[in-house]
Amino acid sequence: MPRTYYQLLQYAFKRFSILSARRTLVPTLKYYLTRMPLPLIPSQRDGWEKPALFTMNILPPMATVWYHFAEKNLGNHVDKVMFDCSGTLNPKDFPNMHIQKFLNFYAAKKSDEFLYHIATNRKIGWICDDDMFPMSPQMINILQKEFAEQRTASVSFRPRNWWHYEINGQSYEVSSSYCTAINRRIFCDTEHLSLKPADDNNHPSHIGKPPMRYDTFDKANEILIQKGYRCAIVPESERDICLTGFSGMSGAVILLHEFKKPEDTILYYMTPPKEQWRGNVLFGTLSSMLAICTICELYEMITGKKYVLPSLPTREQLLCIRETHLPYVRDDQDPAWFDAVGERLKREL
Repeated sequence: MPRTYYQLLQYAFKRFSILSARRTLVPTLKYYLTRMPLPLIPSQRDGWEKPALFTMNILPPMATVWYHFAEKNLGNHVDKVMFDCSGTLNPKDFPNMHIQKFLNFYAAKKSDEFLYHIATNRKIGWICDDDMFPMSPQMINILQKEFAEQRTASVSFRPRNWWHYEINGQSYEVSSSYCTAINRRIFCDTEHLSLKPADDNNHPSHIGKPPMRYDTFDKANEILIQKGYRCAIVPESERDICLTGFSGMSGAVILLHEFKKPEDTILYYMTPPKEQWRGNVLFGTLSSMLAICTICELYEMITGKKYVLPSLPTREQLLCIRETHLPYVRDDQDPAWFDAVGERLKREL
């Protein structure tokens, strides 16, 4: 039976997880047998402990680009950990990062595993999506300053901006899990929380559509605020200097794994009725396809090698699709910021 564009995406996620398990199942089982944490290290200046920085990856060239910026801007001030959920990374390409092949579980489960087991010897477990790129050494100074306040449970460099908490008559920004450092002493040892999503999110939205669900870390974020902890949000002017990145890249990555040639990808976008472009799936994954073009270009600039994705259309073809469908997308779906991120990454490489 033919699948609609959104049904195909759901199917492709499941299929990718099953196929990639051929490379990640045994390493994951071996990991669970030992669960070796990062080593205990001496405190740095003023009692500050080196944070453990964590990401997860299903697109190898993006791992290379993320690692490049993390090394350039954070260096040895953090210990870097990556879950390789495609099972295709070569650890030798990432000499200052721990690479663990890992089943493609949901993001919250992987992040909980990192916080509760790999980072167990560290106070700060820092979760950063692999499409969020550290751009300034100042990030470490910000974390040190914010966590100096004893009741600080988390520090976010990229909050959600389309809804907010209303708790006891006060409004609070939503930290998100895009790039958020978490105080494990509070989150794990005292409150025993999880980053897993949850239902029944009735907080106010800024775009008219209610949230309905709590995404990764959202429910725990709410609980921490209700219990009087401080969930700090880095001011916009500072976080724009410290971080840049894309959004929702996994859908496009999965589609590129599912399709065999560029024509299959193009057909995916040209077949649905035009009114369907008012949703998030088509415009969001197309923007991410263009971002993947940028990632492949950056990969070549870093390594001197091309990374070929057989089903990825050319940038020109994707731009043509975007221009054709722009009249049908919502006003809040702005393609310009994706383009600006790509330009900044190339400029600061």
